[in-house]
Amino acid sequence: MPVALATVALIGYWVGSIRRRRREHFDHINARYELKRARTVIRQLEAISTQVRRSLARHHTSVERFKQRLNKLSEEQNGAAWVSLSEEADRVLRPTLWLSSQIAHAYDEIRQQTNLLMTFTEARTDALTGLSNRRAMDESLATLFAMNRRYRTQFALALLDVDGFKQVNDRHGHLHGDRVLKKIARILDQCARETDMVARIDGEQFAVVMPHTDLEGAAAMAERMRQAIEEESSISASMGTTVTCEGDCPRTLFARADAALYAAKEDGRNCVFQHAGSVINRVTQRRLHAPAPRDDADEKGNDESDEKGAAQFVLDALDEDSQMALQDS
Repeated sequence: MPVALATVALIGYWVGSIRRRRREHFDHINARYELKRARTVIRQLEAISTQVRRSLARHHTSVERFKQRLNKLSEEQNGAAWVSLSEEADRVLRPTLWLSSQIAHAYDEIRQQTNLLMTFTEARTDALTGLSNRRAMDESLATLFAMNRRYRTQFALALLDVDGFKQVNDRHGHLHGDRVLKKIARILDQCARETDMVARIDGEQFAVVMPHTDLEGAAAMAERMRQAIEEESSISASMGTTVTCEGDCPRTLFARADAALYAAKEDGRNCVFQHAGSVINRVTQRRLHAPAPRDDADEKGNDESDEKGAAQFVLDALDEDSQMALQDS
């Protein structure tokens, strides 16, 4: 039974690998997910291998004991039947030991392949946030541009910059800044679709590569991410988006997204701008009274101020009622 489980697990993994080869242009996008999957597979194989080795050890002990008994009986009675049974037990033992050796060898090979996969993925992963890094993003853009030239498939790029991050570091320290970056990375990863690639490319700047996405879809996704950051964290972010145009290359695409990001920064931050190829437009709707940036260290003080303001409002209302009562009398 353990051998069967190990075989099923290996077949499932290799079948999945064959299917993944048919989608090679998306492999690097899903590298982090493949790493998690590989780690899960290796943990399962470790458990199965341990179980198989224990079972084989018990089986080996049992066969050895059976063989010794047969040899003893053979010596006592000196019968041809006992010799035959002893030889049969020896024939059972040899394949068992061979199978044990083969399983151990296969297990070591899988461990080596998994280590290579981990090394490949870690070289393309940001150590702080666990997202893809600039190298992975550049490889993704190169692959998507190759697909774009061959099949005319459009894709989008969004750049995000954390607003006021330098002040966060100066005020609360770099450890707090790292926690902010990790939280934003988690929010972006949750908002992104399975085929999207989210990368941390430089300091407080992130990028989102969105295959098969037009300008409207990219703007909607960027606005969704911006709102999620504003609602779930103590900081805001500005974003710029664009899509591929005729004759584009990674440099020109990145330049347009960066120009849209710069426009968002210049327009007051905490908003999304899109570059349509010739014009840059604001995506985020303007608000009459934009909320002031929040800070985790000041949230308690803000709550107390709100409570005091509410109490003062009630007192003012009571004073007005009292004044009206005096006038009526």
